[in-house]
Amino acid sequence: MRPSGRQINEMRNVTIETNVTMHAEGSCLIKCGNTHVLCTATIDDRVPPFLKNSGLGWVTAEYGMLPRATNTRMRREAKEGQSGRTQEIQRLIGRSLRAGVDRVALGERQIIVDCDVIQADGGTRCASITGGWVALKLAVLKLMKTGQIISDPLVDPVAAISCGIYAGQEVLDLDYPEDSEAGVDGNFVMTGGRLVEVQMSAEGATFSRAQMDGLLGLAEKGVAELTALQLAAVR
Repeated sequence: MRPSGRQINEMRNVTIETNVTMHAEGSCLIKCGNTHVLCTATIDDRVPPFLKNSGLGWVTAEYGMLPRATNTRMRREAKEGQSGRTQEIQRLIGRSLRAGVDRVALGERQIIVDCDVIQADGGTRCASITGGWVALKLAVLKLMKTGQIISDPLVDPVAAISCGIYAGQEVLDLDYPEDSEAGVDGNFVMTGGRLVEVQMSAEGATFSRAQMDGLLGLAEKGVAELTALQLAAVR
């Protein structure tokens, strides 16, 4: 039995509320159980210097956790500098979102996706990627509505889910009690039914090829459910 009482292939309840801020070109609040992340997308007509005059667009991301997103107060990173974990996660989010973008169709502009964790209960990077795509899509729709771009540069939705081996069982969508005790922990990022990135590690036990395949199967199920929610949110 999982601590939450869920079946091994059952995700937490996921909701995506869009247009939650006044000023951002795209925004959403994604809730994956008790993990809540605010995602905003900002359109910038300037691209990084290495892309100037290339005709290519760029998507990047920033990630952060509010001081009381967890059960004890964390230091505010804006004051003391980003941790290595934060830098790694925001690079992952940026890479993941770019995998679903036609950068020629986007044109020479940048979209910055900010993911701020309001409350953490496991899976914050996966929720950030999933919600980040929704915010990105809403920003792109505004570009299309105003005629700044002609075709949709977002080829496929990008979503992410965690899977792991908890108490000897392969389980979908780990919350914190499971994540902290999991023998194997994995994050799966997918777009259009194809893998973008897989992060897997043996936390307390090694795992077999068969177990890895089992976790991938669970991830495919979870991402399909998330993709349906993403598409419903941006209609």
